[in-house]
Amino acid sequence: MGDVTRNALRVTGGEGSRHPSRVTRHGLDKAIERAVDWLLKRQSPEGWWWGELESNVTITAEHLFLTHILGIGTQELWEKIARYILSEQRAEGFWANWYGGPGELSTTVEAYVALKMAGVDPDSLPMRKAREWILSQGGVERVRVFTKIWLALLGEWPWEATPMLPPELVLLPKWFPVNLYSFASWARGTILPLAILRVLKPVFPIPDHARIDELFARGREKADLSLPRKPSAWGRFFFMADKFLRAYEQVHVKSLRRRALRAAEEWIVARQEADGCWGGIQPPWVYSLIALYALGYSLESPVLAKGIKGFERYAIEDERGFRLQSCISPVWDTGLAAIALRDAGLPPDHPTLVRAGKWLLAEQIFTGGDWRVNCRARPGGWAFEFDNDVYPDTDDTAVVMMALLEIDLPERAKEFAISRGLEWLLGMQSKNGGWGAFDRDNTKAFLREIPFADFGEIIDPPSVDVTAHIVECLGRLGYRPGFRPLDRALQYLFHEQERDGSWFGRWGVNHIYGTGAVLPALRAIGFPMDDPRVRRAVDWLVERQNEDGGWGEEIMSYHREELRGRGPSTASQTAWALLGLIAADEAFSDPVRRGIEYLVRTQRGDGTWDEAYFTGTGFPTDFMIRYHLYRHYFPLMALGRYRKAVTGDG
Repeated sequence: MGDVTRNALRVTGGEGSRHPSRVTRHGLDKAIERAVDWLLKRQSPEGWWWGELESNVTITAEHLFLTHILGIGTQELWEKIARYILSEQRAEGFWANWYGGPGELSTTVEAYVALKMAGVDPDSLPMRKAREWILSQGGVERVRVFTKIWLALLGEWPWEATPMLPPELVLLPKWFPVNLYSFASWARGTILPLAILRVLKPVFPIPDHARIDELFARGREKADLSLPRKPSAWGRFFFMADKFLRAYEQVHVKSLRRRALRAAEEWIVARQEADGCWGGIQPPWVYSLIALYALGYSLESPVLAKGIKGFERYAIEDERGFRLQSCISPVWDTGLAAIALRDAGLPPDHPTLVRAGKWLLAEQIFTGGDWRVNCRARPGGWAFEFDNDVYPDTDDTAVVMMALLEIDLPERAKEFAISRGLEWLLGMQSKNGGWGAFDRDNTKAFLREIPFADFGEIIDPPSVDVTAHIVECLGRLGYRPGFRPLDRALQYLFHEQERDGSWFGRWGVNHIYGTGAVLPALRAIGFPMDDPRVRRAVDWLVERQNEDGGWGEEIMSYHREELRGRGPSTASQTAWALLGLIAADEAFSDPVRRGIEYLVRTQRGDGTWDEAYFTGTGFPTDFMIRYHLYRHYFPLMALGRYRKAVTGDG
């Protein structure tokens, strides 16, 4: 090993660093070995990895509401739910949407209602503090539409004070300017059952002792029941459209309404997955169950019985109580874990990788789904979850294909899987050259202005991070500039580059995630790393390195430009920055050495890392995610690629 390499492995904190230290080759090897061992021990016998997908307490509070509505709740379960919700309350009395985040009114109201229904004493200190905070924020009248719908189901908010959602939407043809498929996959799966509920207006009253009169700042009789109004031209249009739909509700054609309800019911039932879920995520799942129940389905019916049982896989019960995951991520976790193990030097024929590869091959989806409305390609993608055949996504497909390329598997099966995956990916490319997650050209931004859409994202336009992963996959498959789909993707990526040199992160926090995805993608396709656009991105990452050697980014960077790339260091975000810099030929630079030292220094004795912060994104700031394996396989990738870059060893 030459002097340059030895120097690269002596990591000393920069000028003014509070953590001067050194990483030797032996120390780097041991850190990688510990991380590999930790990951190997956590593979399932079937071949997958699966870490908890943590969100906020609304998912669990709403599970309590669901069990009340369906009449299947037990005091034992509710007390476990209450214990978990109380464990997440902040000292100020509120609940936040992410670790260290500000208080969130809707989340706090839902937590409060669930606790009261579970029998927590309303005069206890946690409840008094929550109530005081809620009232200080304007009370229950100021919560989002989704929370008001839950309260309407529980008899605590009038249905008339929620936006109109006509089930006739399901009957509109696909060429109509606004139809069911104009919305993102997760939104259409949520909107349609809610449209049924908005028409039927079912109420499942909670006991008198659990009612929430005290959360109305001016009393129920003086509550502001107006709908949210958006100041844009489209916002005004949809506000007037809501008035029109209310008038239609009084004189609607009964035969048309019956037809719409029947079609909506059939649409929902047809999209239930093998494990009982809808879309692999909580919102369409719970609303579909309630809608079908309101339509007269019994709990013993195959659809409801399977749907209720399916929650068992998503539930976690431990010393903190009971909580429910909003989604599960075994395909995503398995693909990324396999890539990390190959980066760490595990041979492609290692039994662990072969098991993972065979499991991933079996998860490929060859049936149709909603994506076919705007795409004629043959199916061949992968989904995020164990069971979500209706909604494969392009991001998982790219990651799985990259993982399969690195594993020794039966050649014919592997070639077939990758060729069909590639065919599907290329068919899903949007007009602007980028890729959305679940649909092609799902870009009608004016839909964000409907009164219903005061939470999360309602469309699925192309995003930089998803597009970058697909570009990286194309590069690993041997494609280079000159290949038309790749050229279009590059044009999209550079069009989306920010003035400061970074890229936005749609599904991860935030500009570190986006930038850390684009640079490896450019490397994979042989793009010159001395290009000025690449150097601007490198400079941006270097300028945002923390004094401790790591990188971090606050979630509020989605709304505040000055927070881009700024925040407490985390293992996953440090890894993303390092992956970008290493790809850009910066492996021998001082910032990379300091970043590697940060990861080695902060690794726990068991081989993994601590990370309390939420670095995954569902809907920017509205719904944030803490992937419990992000803090492990991304740092392992960074350490492995660094070792290979500075020593040539795998």
